[in-house]
Amino acid sequence: MGTPREPEKALLFVGTLFSDESYYHKAKERLSKEYGEVLFDTESLPWQHTDYYREELGWPILRRFIAFKRIIDPSVINEIKLFTNELEAELSIDGKRKINLDPGYVTLSKVVLATTKNYTHRIYLGKGIYAEVTLYYKKGTYRAHEFTYRDYQSDEYIEIFLRMRQYLKTVS
Repeated sequence: MGTPREPEKALLFVGTLFSDESYYHKAKERLSKEYGEVLFDTESLPWQHTDYYREELGWPILRRFIAFKRIIDPSVINEIKLFTNELEAELSIDGKRKINLDPGYVTLSKVVLATTKNYTHRIYLGKGIYAEVTLYYKKGTYRAHEFTYRDYQSDEYIEIFLRMRQYLKTVS
């Protein structure tokens, strides 16, 4: 019989998509008020992986990640996703989002994203929120699964998550 244990420590991050940088800064300010000091945020990266968000967010779409110094219990990720959904709605204009906010966390063994969309590889967390292990750590790097989004498979993104992981190692 297994013994229940405390979960791995997790570093909170939020992936953002937007076309107007002012909405990024508004969201970052609100997120930092809610989740504390920002560890780092990335520069704006071009995002051209699909046209799915083009009509809603505008074009060209940019991606930035925000990592927070705050270490979280992974079980709170569904509450964080609910908060980011509310923030997206607050920043919307005429029912269209101006920014997409995708919270997740990094542990020493994986990168997890929270979502409202169910699919075969996602686990229900409650309150309409699901989670997926997007990347797993093996042999010195994060690796993709079959369903990992293409952008999250890129060397550029993996380097960002490795930076987060390195910080997490210093506070573990």
